[in-house]
Amino acid sequence: MNKKQWWQIVEVIAAFALIQGAVGLLHEFTGRLSWGLIRHIGFLDGREVYGSIALIVLAIALFAAAESQKKS
Repeated sequence: MNKKQWWQIVEVIAAFALIQGAVGLLHEFTGRLSWGLIRHIGFLDGREVYGSIALIVLAIALFAAAESQKKS
């Protein structure tokens, strides 16, 4: 695998993290979309909002890293 393929994988992981973080927040605030992974992680019981926000922040950081590597 070359660098371009690795960064494409990073972008896919970032998209997955962004979707899971958004679904986690939607589930916590509306009770809908209960298929997210964040609510199934045991040590986050009672802290699902923080876990979802952390996933969204991680996704943004991964997207920024991938974008900076594309430009160089």
